[in-house]
Formats: sequence, C-alpha cells, structure tokens
Amino acid sequence: MSDESRPSPPEPRTAAVIPAAGRGVRLGPGAPKALRALNGTPMLVHAVRAMAASRAVSLVVVVAPPDGAAEVRTLLDAHPLPERTDFLVVPGGESRQESVKCGLDALPDGVDIVLVHDAARPLVPVDTVDAVIEAVRDGAPAVVPALPLSDTVKQVDPRADGSPEPVVATPERSLLRAVQTPQGFDRDTLVRAHTAVTDDVTDDASMVERLGTPVVVVPGHEEAFKVTRPLDLVLAEAVLARRRLNDGF
Repeated sequence: MSDESRPSPPEPRTAAVIPAAGRGVRLGPGAPKALRALNGTPMLVHAVRAMAASRAVSLVVVVAPPDGAAEVRTLLDAHPLPERTDFLVVPGGESRQESVKCGLDALPDGVDIVLVHDAARPLVPVDTVDAVIEAVRDGAPAVVPALPLSDTVKQVDPRADGSPEPVVATPERSLLRAVQTPQGFDRDTLVRAHTAVTDDVTDDASMVERLGTPVVVVPGHEEAFKVTRPLDLVLAEAVLARRRLNDGF
C-alpha cells in the first residue's frame, strides 16, 4: 500500500478534568466558588462549556466535592451542554491534587491527552484550549498557557506579623510568565506525576517538572483569568456582556 492510500492514524482522544471541590473562601461566604453565578449561570457550567467548545475534547470529567457529586450532576443536567461531548461527575478528595487524581482514575481507556482546567477560569477562549491540545499532539508531554507579566515582581522576605517586608530580589520580568489553564498533558506522563509526587501540589505542571520532564508554554489569553475575589466576578460579568454584544444576543 502506498503512503497516499494508507489511512492516516486517528487523532489522539482528549479528555478534560475540572476539579471543582474547593469552597473558594476568598470570594466570601456562600456557595462554593465553582457554583457562583455569572450572568445567571454557575461558573462551573461556563468552565465545562469552555472545554466542550473544543471539538477535540470528547469527554469532560467534573470532580465534585466529596459529598456533592449528585448536586453537581443535577446542576449540569439543568443546563444545555454540547451533545457531541460526554460528561462525567465523580466525587473528589480533600485537596486539589487528590481531586485531579480522582478525575484521572475515572478516565476510560483510549484517552491519550488530558487537560486539567480550573473551574474558576470560566471564560478561557476555545482558541487557547485548542492551542494547548495541538502542542501535546505535536509531541510536548506537558503544556501550559501563560502570559507575560505586566507588573514588576519583587521577591521578599515574608513577615508573619504584618510588618513591612524587605525586598531581597527583583526577578527579570521578561523571563517570567503568569500560568493559566487548561494545562495539557500526555496521559501517561500526568499519571506518572500523580503517582510519584505525593505531597500536596496545586499545579500539575509543577508535578511533571519534578519528574525531570520538560514543560512548554504556549500563549495564554487575558480572558482566561482566575475568578478569585469579588472584583473578578465584576470583570467576568463585563467580559460576558461584551461577548453577548459582539455575538448579537
């Protein structure tokens, strides 16, 4: 059979894991952060839709609070989601790392690429998601989207008593990047990282780095910011309003 007539191999199957078990205390009392509403829709639903917007993503696994899987499943059922994408809700652990591991354990055979996405980044554009997936497809074992820093950064000697903190260094800003999600991984690489790194680490790419495995950066997007404080909710609402205006609804 000639190269021209030989069928091309199938594209690697991609799944996204969204850990959503945290309470988000910096947003204040009330519902867990992932369930806070943006434009009347829970932040988690926006994040799930952001992953499912990529045609490469065939499965989204939402990792719920340990005692809240039924509630999250009901929440997703109540909102329209793309029919071409499968959705799964599993209970998580006490830490983010444990919850991501629960999501990994729930993945079926045949998934080659795994995205890990913060539920608190509900507005990441699909082009950013696709760029991460494409970089993994091209051979990178771990990929993070990131932006250059706009502010000068100071390294300080922390003071627990609240007194002024001495500056000990000013890192070269051009060498630094602010990392976002989704982070993308070759599945086997991410599973090895979660097996080898057992202390509580909140960044999956950092776990892969500890294996000595290279991590690469692709351009992030300003709308992939993390909703952490009340002002972030205001900004997220403004982004959604602009999108509605631009899309004509």
